[in-house]
Amino acid sequence: MPDMPSTRDRRDFIKKGLVLAGAAGLLASGMGPLAAQTFGPMRRSNRYDDTFIFERKPFLWPGNKTLAVWIAPNVEVWHYDSPAGTGVSPNPSNRVPDVINYAWREYGMRVGLWRIADVLDAAGVKASIALNSQVCETYPKAIEEMNKRGWEFMGHGTTNSESLAGLAPDKEREVIRHVLKTIEQAGGKKPRGWLGSGLTQTYNTLDILAEEGVVYCGDWNNDDQPIPMKVKSGKMTAIPYCMEINDIPLYIRKGYTGEQYFRSVMDQFETLLADSAKQPRVMGIPLHPMITGQPLRIKYLARALDEMKKHERVWFATGGEIIDAYLRANTTG
Repeated sequence: MPDMPSTRDRRDFIKKGLVLAGAAGLLASGMGPLAAQTFGPMRRSNRYDDTFIFERKPFLWPGNKTLAVWIAPNVEVWHYDSPAGTGVSPNPSNRVPDVINYAWREYGMRVGLWRIADVLDAAGVKASIALNSQVCETYPKAIEEMNKRGWEFMGHGTTNSESLAGLAPDKEREVIRHVLKTIEQAGGKKPRGWLGSGLTQTYNTLDILAEEGVVYCGDWNNDDQPIPMKVKSGKMTAIPYCMEINDIPLYIRKGYTGEQYFRSVMDQFETLLADSAKQPRVMGIPLHPMITGQPLRIKYLARALDEMKKHERVWFATGGEIIDAYLRANTTG
């Protein structure tokens, strides 16, 4: 009969198991292994000044409004032979073609975007579109329809099958110039705003964007107000995009129902509106046509907008309008 393990052996086994489980948990959470301890200064972005919101000089949005709300639908395309992209069904093996998810995304362009358009038209609200430049060539009719509504276009990469991650500066500049030029030629105006596909940047993105004439960016979500960003030349201002109420994490990752989505959006709105009595705030509403544009969800967006429009201190604006108003009110920023 084999010897029974001692109490100490069992304790050591359990301890090792807990350590391994903890490491696995970190990897599963996306944190990965932690770096070794260091005692030097923090490695920071150095892209903006440190200011607490209660220290800032109050100002008002146009019309004496205190809360600016902007709607940011992401209008995107994906390569058929790529597994990359948000999905409604798991694809752990990265099979291609990924028909289930590809077709689901295409629904957004064919149907979902126009449901969102109907809701925004009824509310009298203009969208700020995060636009993949390849939409211009693939769906020129969609560009015409969005232009008819006076919607604003932000650069959003070429497609959502690719991002700027890992690009050398020269290549990144080439991509950004291509995106801005393509949208300008199709839409009639050069984009003044940018949202990275996947909100992805390199260490050089902000500098390149500013050099190319982009003045605001939604990738940096570290405040409730626009904030000036430090760039080598030109000007760049971050605008709150509000990832917490993005329909991808709420509906797809967390599995929220329409009622839960509505309550989350309204909780965000009600708190920001109350806070804006002391300091003006910005609320972004990120949307994806294949998600919020689905029949089971669209009414919750309409309901939220109806509720917001009941409040006199709310200003519905485009991203560019918000940045222009911010810069006028903060001339030293």
